Amino acid sequence: MKLLRIIPDNTKFPFMGWRRLSFPFSALISVISVLAFFALGMNVGIDFKGGSLFEIQAKSGKADISAIRTKVAALNIGGAEIQGFGSEADVLVQVELQKDGEIGQKRVVDAMHQAFDVDYVIRRTETVGPRVSSELVRDGTMGILLALVFITVYLWFRFEWQFAVGAMIATMHDLVLTIGFYAIARLHFDQTSIAAILTIVGYSLNDTVVIYDRIREMMRKYKKMPTDEMMDIAVNATLSRSIVTHVTVFLALCGLVLFGGEVIRGFSLAMLFGLIVGTYSSVFIAAPILIYLGVKVGDEKSDQSRTPNSAKVK
Repeated sequence: MKLLRIIPDNTKFPFMGWRRLSFPFSALISVISVLAFFALGMNVGIDFKGGSLFEIQAKSGKADISAIRTKVAALNIGGAEIQGFGSEADVLVQVELQKDGEIGQKRVVDAMHQAFDVDYVIRRTETVGPRVSSELVRDGTMGILLALVFITVYLWFRFEWQFAVGAMIATMHDLVLTIGFYAIARLHFDQTSIAAILTIVGYSLNDTVVIYDRIREMMRKYKKMPTDEMMDIAVNATLSRSIVTHVTVFLALCGLVLFGGEVIRGFSLAMLFGLIVGTYSSVFIAAPILIYLGVKVGDEKSDQSRTPNSAKVK
């Protein structure tokens, strides 16, 4: 039985030749992401800034957002962000952190129920105090930093230093672009966003390690071939596997974006963006940057340092 081949064998796409375009392009969009972060800021959710969030649904089948704003303003509970989502009956109401702490938060919950229980169903309520939100900010930041540190250490021992540096540059590229995406798309940045970033980092690194393994294998096999040609062969060798894996994940994420609901919408969109960016960075950033870091075919260290001692003794 003949196996299905989505990508033909022995493809010869000149990926390394695109590095003269991919590097300036990546630098440009990275700068745009950083500027968006500082100029627009993050649309921080209640997990990190504290407050109360209410997901309400109109009993009549259609929510009147203008009337909801008027009602919330009349409650005198401070600033509130009101937005529709999903169907025309669904609305999210996010109320700012109250000055008198838990007592104030409880007052907000009671006031919202009194104002909306007649015409709306309050499907979900979340309340986060100032102490908890500050701890979540600290723990989330530490989680990302520690993950990057341990990943760097692992890659340093797994490969030569050039591979570790290349993988971290590609990872930071993905991280910066994902943060920029959150800032520009105005997605809520909360605990699930931290999970999305760590998942994107892991997924991108997995793809990068697969390509790096194949590059190292080709370095031993083709000792007299130009470095860029050898790397093109290595990336092309992983192309079929990468496309099958990425298309499968892409379809699953599309399902989450379309049918997963508002609760995980930000997570799903960020993962979808991270999938595309991570695939791009593994091929067009992580692989070609090894050329600039001095990795060469026939490099004695790259070839011999990984050879078992028994094979060295003659």
